[in-house]
Amino acid sequence: MNKAILSFLLICASVGAQTAPLTVSREKLAKLDTLLKQYTDQGKVAGAVALVLRDGKPVYEKAFGFSDKEAGRKMANNTLFRIASQTKAITSTAVLALVEDGKIGIDEPVGHFIPTFNKTTVAVREGGEVKIVPAKRPITIRMLLTHTAGISYGTEPQVREAYAAKGLGPAAGNGWYTADKDEPVCVTMERLGTLPFVGQPGEVYQYGYNTDILGCVVEKASGMPLDEFVRTRITGPLGLKDTRFFIPAAERERLAAVYASNREGLAERAADGSKGQGHYVDGPRKSFAGGAGLTSTAHDYARFLEMIRNGGKLDGVRILSPRTVELMTTNQSGTLHSTTGLGFGFGFQTVDRYGASGMAEVGAFGWGGAYGTTYQVDPQSHLVVVLMIQLMPNATDIQAKFMTTVYQSLVN
Repeated sequence: MNKAILSFLLICASVGAQTAPLTVSREKLAKLDTLLKQYTDQGKVAGAVALVLRDGKPVYEKAFGFSDKEAGRKMANNTLFRIASQTKAITSTAVLALVEDGKIGIDEPVGHFIPTFNKTTVAVREGGEVKIVPAKRPITIRMLLTHTAGISYGTEPQVREAYAAKGLGPAAGNGWYTADKDEPVCVTMERLGTLPFVGQPGEVYQYGYNTDILGCVVEKASGMPLDEFVRTRITGPLGLKDTRFFIPAAERERLAAVYASNREGLAERAADGSKGQGHYVDGPRKSFAGGAGLTSTAHDYARFLEMIRNGGKLDGVRILSPRTVELMTTNQSGTLHSTTGLGFGFGFQTVDRYGASGMAEVGAFGWGGAYGTTYQVDPQSHLVVVLMIQLMPNATDIQAKFMTTVYQSLVN
């Protein structure tokens, strides 16, 4: 063979070897067993369910510890979890489905749907005083999707008393909790629009009631309750039977108990009420909180994420167009969210620089929930990764170590 041709073939082989996709080492992935067993055996976490999909197929799915230690119930793969802020991605999907329907505009003012948002105000500190000033611009759907509307959960000193008086902020558990409210979410959000916010719209990244407001927008634009719209357009078509705002009484024992990290770092059972077990079974069942209200399983949520990873379609069912999914999973907030290589799209935190979020590749996206649940989607690595626990507050580092252990299993 001609030396030049042989040299060319060797170079091509070398380049191919370097760019070939990594595979999952089952042996290295088995380190998850050791990690998760360690946390549950040491009592730092009561129980956990871990699920890793590669190209839509499970390469790891296991349950550890207890869903309810006091009742002696072991954790199972189909255990139900409160997913809190992981609700936001599903509500954002609902909003964007209505954008595709032409019923909502991404840059449309929220006041078109909720009149109290037509003229909003901002609480500004000037010296030792707090002044309430008009917002410089209208709050838009885009701002709510990216958390750049200046809206918090109302627990800051300059607004907490005003929020508490309206049943929000300190009066709503940890601020975001509304499962105990005996009123529809739009009634709550209309009241929120009369309160001052903590940042000027479009000028800051401020995590807060943004997606709860969007849940009301979905109701106004679609003409149906948020739970019905989510079931009709997202969870129903995808076959997500366990993703619901409230759990039927007959399935009470499937719901994992909430635990809290104590001073020694051990998980002890949380109290009843809004800061603990919540009202997801016995609540009024009237407030469908788009920002933090859903319950789900690891399997259901991973299936929803696989639809997003697959460009809005799964098993022949299309929920969103590929271009819409690209908007969701691309940084839409510039450097307002972070200056360290993370961004925020329309519902997801995005990875814009390798190393900004552990070993996640550029283009990965994810988020988590207040009860300790977390997830990451990494299109370049063909991965959907979900970890479900119920620990609030959470003094452990289980989420970061879990993700690192998943990524170290990718080899040539």
